[in-house]
Amino acid sequence: MVRKFLTGLLVAILCPVIVSAETACREDTIQLRGDWGEARFRVEVVDTEQERAQGLMNRESLSTGAGMLFVFQKTEPVSFWMENTLIPLDLIFITENGQAARIHHNAQPMDRTPMPSELPVRYVLEINGGMARAMGISEGSELRHPSFLQNDAIWSCEGGA
Repeated sequence: MVRKFLTGLLVAILCPVIVSAETACREDTIQLRGDWGEARFRVEVVDTEQERAQGLMNRESLSTGAGMLFVFQKTEPVSFWMENTLIPLDLIFITENGQAARIHHNAQPMDRTPMPSELPVRYVLEINGGMARAMGISEGSELRHPSFLQNDAIWSCEGGA
């Protein structure tokens, strides 16, 4: 009971703002929803090869409610590593329709071990390590962002809910 309370308290303190159904899609925000609830993160969008290659390398911190959204031009399997990345991260691999296909929890700083998506994906969201598990974000969670292909999106920016 105490552990459950402390976990809930930790999530409330550390987690991003809960999203209302009316929250509009914005370029600087990604929204997530699932059986666990709804949340949003402020994101930097990286959509060029050079930006994706740099990612979060050499940064000493990442704000609790922040993340980086990698947008690829085509849907295919991708692989990441943590070379020159100084902070632990959770990587959420996202299909082109906006569904979390795989989550790699707590990727370790400076580790060159590849972390593959295993499935074709179009987007990857990086957030602070441990955040996905603390919030209950899981495979199958739905995400939305204006960069997503809206015609195929499970949770479209154009259609609201």
